[in-house]
Amino acid sequence: MTTARECAKTPEDLARIWVELANAGDAEGLAELYEPDAVMAFPIGNTIVGREAIREAFEQMLRMQSHYEMEESLPTLRHGDLALTSTVPADHSTGRYQVARLQPDGTWLRILHSSGYFA
Repeated sequence: MTTARECAKTPEDLARIWVELANAGDAEGLAELYEPDAVMAFPIGNTIVGREAIREAFEQMLRMQSHYEMEESLPTLRHGDLALTSTVPADHSTGRYQVARLQPDGTWLRILHSSGYFA
C-alpha cells in the first residue's frame, strides 16, 4: 500500500492528497503529510505544534465537517528545498497557505500550514 507521504512527489500534490484523505476521514494520514515538528495555525490564532497535535486537530475537524472540495491552487513559489503553496478558499475564510520541504527520499512534507477555520 502506498502511503500519503510517498504520493507527494511535488509540493502541489499535498493539497490534492489532503482533500482525498480528509474526505476519507483519515486524520492519521493527514498528519503524515507534515514533518514531525510542523507548525499549524488552525484555526487562525490557534498554534498547533507537532504531528501528534496536528492529528488530534484533524480528528476534531473531521467530526465537524466530512466533505472537502479541491480548491483552486495559486502558483507555487520555490526556493531550493522549500515551497510556498496556497489555494483560493472555497469557504471564503481568511486564506490557506503552506510551506513544504523536500525530504531526503524525494517526497514533500508540510512544515508550516495556516488555514482560515474549521467549517
